[in-house]
Amino acid sequence: MSKTEELIKAETIITGHVNADFDCLAAIVAAGKLYPGATLIFPGSQEKNLRNFYMESATYFFNFKQLKEIDKDSVKLLVVVDTSRKIRISHVKSILDNPGLKIHIYDHHMQSECDLNPEFIIKKPWGSSVAILTHEIRKKNITLHQEEATILGLGLYEDTGSFMFNSTTEHDFEAGKWLLTCGMELDVITDLLNRDLTSQQISLLSKLLEGAATHTINDLDIVISEISTPDYVGDFSVLVHKFMDMENVKVLFALGRMNDRIHLVARSRTKDVDVGVICSAFGGGGHAYAASATIKDQTLAEVRDELFSMLYSKVTPKLNIENLMSKPAVAIPRNMTISQSVERMTQFSLKGVPVVDSMENMRCVGILEQKIADKALAHQLGDVDVEIYMQHPFSSVKKDCDLHRVMEIILGQKQRLVPVVENDKVIAVITRTDLINLLVQDPARIPESLFPENKQVRNIRNIMRNRLPNKILEILETAGQMAEEFGTEAYVVGGFVRDILLTKPNFDLDLVVETDGIKFAKKLAKKMSGRAKYHRKFKTAVVILPDGQRVDVATARLEYYEYPAALPTVELSSIKMDLYRRDFTVNALAVHINPSSFGKLVDFFGAQRDLKDRTIRILHALSFVEDPTRIMRAIRFEQRFDFRIGGQTLNLIKNALKLNLFNKLSGYRIVHELKLILNEDAVPGSIKRMDELGVLEAIHPLLVLNSSREQVITELERVISWHSLLYLEPTISVWKTYFLGLCMGISKPKMEQIYNRFSFSQTEEREFVHLRETIFWAAGNIMNIREELKPSEIYTILHPVPLEGVLFIMARTKRDMIKKYISQYLTTLRLQTIDITGDDLKELGLIPGPQYAQLLFETKLACLDSLVKGKDEQLEFVKKVIKSGK
Repeated sequence: MSKTEELIKAETIITGHVNADFDCLAAIVAAGKLYPGATLIFPGSQEKNLRNFYMESATYFFNFKQLKEIDKDSVKLLVVVDTSRKIRISHVKSILDNPGLKIHIYDHHMQSECDLNPEFIIKKPWGSSVAILTHEIRKKNITLHQEEATILGLGLYEDTGSFMFNSTTEHDFEAGKWLLTCGMELDVITDLLNRDLTSQQISLLSKLLEGAATHTINDLDIVISEISTPDYVGDFSVLVHKFMDMENVKVLFALGRMNDRIHLVARSRTKDVDVGVICSAFGGGGHAYAASATIKDQTLAEVRDELFSMLYSKVTPKLNIENLMSKPAVAIPRNMTISQSVERMTQFSLKGVPVVDSMENMRCVGILEQKIADKALAHQLGDVDVEIYMQHPFSSVKKDCDLHRVMEIILGQKQRLVPVVENDKVIAVITRTDLINLLVQDPARIPESLFPENKQVRNIRNIMRNRLPNKILEILETAGQMAEEFGTEAYVVGGFVRDILLTKPNFDLDLVVETDGIKFAKKLAKKMSGRAKYHRKFKTAVVILPDGQRVDVATARLEYYEYPAALPTVELSSIKMDLYRRDFTVNALAVHINPSSFGKLVDFFGAQRDLKDRTIRILHALSFVEDPTRIMRAIRFEQRFDFRIGGQTLNLIKNALKLNLFNKLSGYRIVHELKLILNEDAVPGSIKRMDELGVLEAIHPLLVLNSSREQVITELERVISWHSLLYLEPTISVWKTYFLGLCMGISKPKMEQIYNRFSFSQTEEREFVHLRETIFWAAGNIMNIREELKPSEIYTILHPVPLEGVLFIMARTKRDMIKKYISQYLTTLRLQTIDITGDDLKELGLIPGPQYAQLLFETKLACLDSLVKGKDEQLEFVKKVIKSGK
C-alpha cells in the first residue's frame, strides 16, 4: 500500500487556532456535533497540562487526527473555531488553496478582522466560543454525552474565568446551565482549572511579582513584568491570572522569555485597554480582557519596546468630560410651543436642546431636535407643546462619567446631544459637534466596537433556505444576480423579512433596488417569463409571474409629505432612507440578495431588538402626523403578533388623535385600513384596542363600542372560525360581517352618514343596504319563532340573506334553537340540490320565464321536507303544481 493510499479521506475537517486553550479544544469537539462525520484536527498547545489532557482524554474519546494523516486534496470544507484569522491557523495553511474549499467560522473575538473569506460565519461578542456552539447545538436539538458536556464546560469555565471575566454574557450562563442538564461534571472541571503550582512555577511567580513595574501611559496605570528562563514553563497564563488576583491590578502585560521564544500574556479589567487588539499586532489573539501571543526571532528588549509603542498608540488617555461639555445648557420648558422652540434654537444656532420640566427646576424630561421641530412647523403644528414631539426616553450622563459612555450614546445610539445632569438638574450638554471636534483631532479614541464596519452583521441566508419554498428562493436569487449585472444593490424588504425572523409564512415579495426600479422590473419579468406593470410617478412596478406570484419592485426612494395626511411625494434616495420612510421599526428591515452578500440583514433602526422585546415602535416622532392611518396599522400589528405598542409611540398616537388628523383623511384610506383590520385573525382585540385609544370615535363617532356590539363581535369571532373550518363555498367577506357588528343599532338615516364618510360607491352602498334589510327581515322572522320549524321554513327565511348576514344573525342570537337552525341551513339545507333543471321544465312544454325559478324553488322546498325524492317524483310534483294552477 502506497503512502497516498494510507492517508485518511476527509471532506470536512474542524480545527482551531494554534496554541489552543481549553475553549478552543472544547469548541472543536462542539463543532464535531454540528458536522457529523467530520475529522477533528487538534492544532497543538504549549500548555503542558492541556497537552496531557488532550493526549490522555481527547485523543481517546474524540478521535482527533493530525493533518499529516489526512489526504489534503480530499478536504472540501474547513470549519474553524475560536478564531477568524488566517495567521492563527498556520497548521492547516497547506489546504487553504484547495479548489472550491468552503470555510465555516464560529468565533467570539469581535475585534479581530476575518481574512479567511468564509462562506458562513457566526461571530458574536460572547465570553466564549463554546457558548456560541452550544447555542447552535441546542437549536438543532442535538444531545450530548457526559464526557462531551464536561469538555465543553471546561472551555466555557476557562474562557469566562468561571463567569468572573467582564466579557462574560448571559449567553455563557445559559450555556453552562444547559450543559449541567447534560451531565457536565463540575468536580472534573474544578480539578483541571484549579491546578496547584509547581515549585518552579512558584519561583517564577515570585520573579514576576518582583520584576513588575507600573507605567502611567496616557493617564492609565499599566503593569508590565518580565521573566527569563532557559526552559519552557507550562501554564504561564495561570501565573499571570494569579498575579492579577494577588496584586489587584487592572491591566497586566507579562513577558516571558522561554527557550528561543517570547511569550506574551495580557489581562485587562478595563475597557480602556483592549489586550486582544494589542496581542493581535504580535501575531497572537484573544479578546478584550484576555489575550496572548508567541513571538519568535526577537529579543525581550525588542518586544518590550514594541509593546510600549503599541500601548502609547492604542491606549487613549482618559478625558474628563467637564472639558468637553458646553455650559450653561440652553434648555426649553416642556410647555413651550414648537414655534417658540424653533425661534430659540435659531437664536443660538442649535441642532437640538434638552427639554426640562420647568426653567426653575431644570429637570430634564426629553430632547428636541431641530429637524423634528422644523418638520412639525411645516405641518402647521407650531402651536403644539414641544413635550409631544420631544425624544423620550433618552440617555444622560453625570460630569464624572467616562467618555466611552458619551461616545456610545452619540455614535452608537444616534442621540444628537447628551444632557449632563447633577442633582437631577441639567447643568450642561455634550453635542455631536463637541464630540466630532475631539475625534477629528484624535480618532484613536473611538472604540472599535462603534465603527459601523466592525459591528456584527447578521446573515440569515441559512434561515431563508430552511424556511422559504424553492420557488421564492429562485426569484430572490435571480433578482440578486440581475442586480449584480446592473452593477447595483438589491434587497428584499419589509414584512417579508420581519416574518422570516418571526417564523411566520409570508411570501409577499417587496424588492428595493438602488437603480431604476421600472427598468429592473421589466428585465426581471422578461427573464422569468412574466409581465410587468409600473407606476412612473412612484417609480414602482409589479412583476406578475406565470404562476400568479407577484413581485413588487421599487426604486430606493425617500418619501416626504407636503402636509399632514397627504399622499407622499417621492425622490430617489438610498436604502437607508427608503427604510426610514416606513411605518415601524419591525417593518424597516432589509436583506441583501446580491450573490456576494445574499442573506445579509440590514437593520438601521433596532428592529431586531424590538422583535425580541415584542414592541411596535415608530421611526420618528411625526410619523402619525404624516400618515394617521399608521395608527390603525400599529394596532393591527400589535394584535396580530401579540406585541405591545411602545410607550412613546402610544403617547404620539394619543396626540395625533387630539389633533383630529383623521378628519383630513379620505374615506377611502380609512376604510382600506379598516378592512385590513377586520380581515385579521384577532379582530375583537383590535376593535377593543381602537375603542380604548379613541380611534373608532375618530373614524366616526357612531362606531364607538358598547356592550352589545362588543358581545356580538366577540361571538362573531367564534362563528366565523367555526364556518371557516367547514371549507364551504362561497367564502364570505369577513370584514363585512364584523362591520355589521360595528354598525349594529345604527338607524338607516345615520348609516347614510357612514357611507358618505367612507366614500362608499353606489354599488357598495346598495349592497350593504340590502344586506342590512335582509338581516332585519330574516331576524324578525326567525327570532320570534316559538315552535319547531320545518327544513323548508328555515330555508325560506334564510335563503334571501347573504352568508355574511346569516353568520351575523347566528352570532347575535342567544337562543340555541336558532343557532341549531342556522347551522342546519349552512351545513345541509343550502347545499342540497334537486335533480330537475330548466331543460326538464322546457320538455314539459312550459315557456321559459319567471315561472321556472318559482317551480324549481318549490320543488327544492318539497325535497327539503322529504316529500319527494328522485327525478321522477320531482317531475310529478312539478306537474301537480302546474295542474293546480298555483
